This record gives sequence, C-alpha cells and structure tokens, in this order.
Amino acid sequence: MQPTVAAATLCQKSFIPHTLDHTTTGDPNNPLLESNGAGLAINDLDNDGLLDIVLANLDGSNAIFWNQGRLQFRKETLAHGDSRSVAIVDTDGDGWLDIVFTRRRLASPVLWLNLRGVGEDAFKMTEPFGGYGAYSMAWADLDGDNDLDLVTAAYDVEQEKIEKAQPLLRGQGVIYYENIDNIFTPTQLIELSQALAILLLDLNGDRRLDILVGNDFHHPDQLWLRQADGWDLTQIFSTITQNTMSLDAGDLDNDGQMEIFAADMKPYPDEPMDAWLPMMTNMVHDPFENDPQIMANVLQVRAASGQFEDGAVDRGIDGTGWSWSSKFGDLNNDGFLDLYVVNGMLDPNLFGQLPDHELVEENQAFQNDGTGHFTPAPHWGLNVTTGGRSMSMADLDNDGDLDVVVNNYMSSAQLFENQLCTGRSLAVDLAWPESRNTRAIGARIMLHTSTGTYQRTVRSNSGYLSGDPARVHFGLPEESKLIRLTIEWPDGAISTVSQLSAQTIMTISR
Repeated sequence: MQPTVAAATLCQKSFIPHTLDHTTTGDPNNPLLESNGAGLAINDLDNDGLLDIVLANLDGSNAIFWNQGRLQFRKETLAHGDSRSVAIVDTDGDGWLDIVFTRRRLASPVLWLNLRGVGEDAFKMTEPFGGYGAYSMAWADLDGDNDLDLVTAAYDVEQEKIEKAQPLLRGQGVIYYENIDNIFTPTQLIELSQALAILLLDLNGDRRLDILVGNDFHHPDQLWLRQADGWDLTQIFSTITQNTMSLDAGDLDNDGQMEIFAADMKPYPDEPMDAWLPMMTNMVHDPFENDPQIMANVLQVRAASGQFEDGAVDRGIDGTGWSWSSKFGDLNNDGFLDLYVVNGMLDPNLFGQLPDHELVEENQAFQNDGTGHFTPAPHWGLNVTTGGRSMSMADLDNDGDLDVVVNNYMSSAQLFENQLCTGRSLAVDLAWPESRNTRAIGARIMLHTSTGTYQRTVRSNSGYLSGDPARVHFGLPEESKLIRLTIEWPDGAISTVSQLSAQTIMTISR
C-alpha cells in the first residue's frame, strides 16, 4: 500500500492544462478519414508505479512519454506512426505490459513486445495478428482460459476509399482473436463494419464478457453475446446511435447496475447552429422498418422490466457536439462518475464554409449530481477548443485524483492536471502473477463504504481509440469510511480485503 503524494501546486479549483510535445498530423489529400485523428493509452510500462503515456500518430511518429514523477515526462519517439488505436496490455503474460497499435489504411495491428527495459530498444515490434485490417480494438479473456484475447473491428469505408471500390464487396469486419499459447487465431464474426469503438462487458448477467461494436455511417451497432458454443449476433437495445463515435459504461447512480453511453453527433445546448446546418442537409439517412437509430447520444439504462431504455435526454447528456472519446470518471472525488467528452472536426467537404474548414467546439465536462443526472461543469476548465479526438483519464502524479490526457488533431496533445482538490480516493492495482492475464483485465472491483458501494471494471480500452490504465480509481466523499473491497476475478473467484486506507494506491495480488 503506497500513500498518494501531496499536490505539487497550489489548488486552483479547476484543471490546469499542460502541453505535450506531440502533434497528430494527417494526409491533407484524405481529409475525411485523417480528421478522425489517432489514439492514446495510459499504463505503467516499466513497473515503477508511475503511469506512462503512449500517443499514436498518423503522418508523424508515435511516442512514449515516460513518467518521471510530478507530471514530468521524458519523450521517446517510436520508429513508426501510421496508427489509430492504442492498447497497453500484457499480451504474453510475462508481467510486463506491451503496446499494441491498430494501423491507418486498415493494415493489420502491430505488437511492441516489452523486453523489460526503458526506451525504444526495450521493445520488439512483431505482427502476430494475420492479414485482417483493424481500426478499433479491445482486450480481455473472452474464452475463460486466463489469458488475453483480442477483438478488432474495421472502419470499412477506409478500405472503400483507398481501393475506390463502389460498392465494397468484402470488408475486414469484426475479428475475434483467440489466444492459445500466445498464438492469436482469428475468427471473422462478420464481414462488414464501420466501427469506431468496441466495448467488452457482460450485458446479460452470465458473468461472461460480450462484444459491443459501435458503428458509424448509419450502420447499426453490433452485439455478440457469448454462448457455450461461440458467439450469438443479436440486438437487445430499442434505441441506438446513428453514428456511434465512442462507447463507455459505468454505474452512474451507484445502484449496482451499469449504464452504457454511446456518443454521436448532436450540437450541445446553446451551441451556434450556423456551422452545423450545411453539413446536416447532407447527412441523409433513409430509415428502414423499425430502425432503432437516432442522431443523438444514447445512454442505455436498465429499466425495472430488465430491458434497456434511452436515458440520455432525461440525464442531460443527449447532445455534446461532434463527439469523439467520451468517458466516465470521478473527476471531483465525490463518489459519483462524471462525464467528459472531447469534440471537433476538420474537413473541407463537410465544413468548407468555415475558417480553415474546421468545426471548432468546446469539449464538454458534466458533473454527476449524485443521482446519475448531469449538469455542465465549464468551471472545471476542461472546455477547451483544441480539436480533441482520443482521451483517457488516470492519476498521473499519484496525488489521488484523475488527470486527463487528450490527443488532439493538428494541435499539440494536452495533459489536464486535476487541481479541483475535493474529496478523497483509493486506487487499486490487481496482480495475478500465476495467470497470463496478469493485470486481471475484466475483473470487477466493489468498494463498500459508509456512503455507498462503488464498482469499477478493469478494462483495456474504452471511449474512442483510447487505452485505459489497469489501475482503477475510486473517488470518495470526505466523510466516507472504508469498509471492504470485493474483487470478482475474471475466472469467477472472489477475494475480500478489509484493511483499507484512503489516499493510497493499493496493490492486491492473488
């Protein structure tokens, strides 16, 4: 158990922006696809207790930002860019986290194996994933054998644009890679996808992770439920987004049920509509019979009947702009998950009437009011207009609160230092050294306190093109007394820990 450190600067009651020496650039000859930007991931690459940052790039080079403590980073440029999504996971079960990138133009993903050192020489680049192209990805143990499997999904319009194929006859689609002794065997679940996001979560309560794929271009989202004999393509949602840009899930009202947020393109309240109107006249969608898609954010909330209903309008988060990575995190340490959404678009075909062809929007931060409803929080200082694409949250200075990293498009990446200085926290790292799922991806952790029970899931990826740290963060009200932690490990085993202290980073080894 490691205590958190005191804040390095005086409290500002807001987030303080810092510029990172990294700018994602793209090919100006292909503006529609390049403006989608590139990803990032956060995790501890060198096992020193500090979370490092990996930023992907399109035309430029990818980079590792090695965390030196107190928000000081050493940049290491990697030998390639040409990347989209990023994940930092232990693919081979050796206890050291590796880096995986999906590639631009639907090349197959690449794996940078961690050779237990520091710097680019500490990694070996391999391509173990076969010939399928991928845009988005997520990792977890999907077959119950205690190692990490991979799900990728393609943005098939990218292949269509490259090959000039009209119509596209065969896509890359959604691929499930089963990990058997570190050999990744692909199974194509479906040929066509327009996937910007993937989320792996248990949707039917059978304690097995399912696959939710969020699609763009009016292509309905796809859901596979895990069955004993494989995967069952089904649909359980009565309302879904028309152009799914991002996916995340969290227990927003601490009732033990997970809500699922899908981001789409819809102006936020009081946003000037002049910039949107010409583009929206070209966003023609011919609905089919019983079409469940709407051009707005959707929040899947489980009703008393057990069915999911859209609660985005009621909760105040149905319109957040041209939204990309959108994630939940307890930003103000009050015990309730807040929401942050990064925005923007640059494309002469869509916004030729605007200066520099760019839709400039504020990122949107929303504070949870304690009931699972949200109110805008511009006073937090996260409402910048720098063209955000990927985004993740993590405590990067080990001071007990969540900082935010955003990989912008055509402007410098940013780190937002959390100086709200409210509440308390507990951070938890899981270690499972006898398993090849060494960080227990897929585990569910419940923190029981005098002010309620809070739950988190260890995930590899969420939002848009963004990798999550294996370290989970619980915010706590000042008056909260810690009672116990319950860990449901990926194989179903349960552990209980009762010796807890707030403002610590706790490692629990099985």
